[in-house]
Amino acid sequence: MPTNTQTTGHFTFADWKEHPIGPADTSPRLAHASVTNTFTGGIEAADTRCEYSIVYVTEKTGTFTGMELIHGRLDGREGTFAVEERGHFDADGTVHCTFEVVPGSGSGELTGLRGSGSFIARHGEPSVAYSFEYEVE
Repeated sequence: MPTNTQTTGHFTFADWKEHPIGPADTSPRLAHASVTNTFTGGIEAADTRCEYSIVYVTEKTGTFTGMELIHGRLDGREGTFAVEERGHFDADGTVHCTFEVVPGSGSGELTGLRGSGSFIARHGEPSVAYSFEYEVE
């Protein structure tokens, strides 16, 4: 029977490309962002790919959903998995996000991976701490 494991680390944004979807001068407004991240700590992965759909309710507040593909190592196990992200951002630039492994997406030594995690990012900070609780069947 698998047991839950807690791991932590940090990630950095290597690239962030955002563009509006539809009129840019309306409220609410939609945007799409393509992001490249690098993870260290329990998750070790360079050049992950994440695609976000963003709703700006005001100029500085809103919500987002995203899908991220992570290829690398999780506490020493090599493989690939995808996570679905959901979150919101406040007027002060704080981003709150939870994420969950997409069922069945684990491959290699991460086949059967299940889990969820979270992070809080503050505007201007170069590194973001994450926590992730998971199990591998």
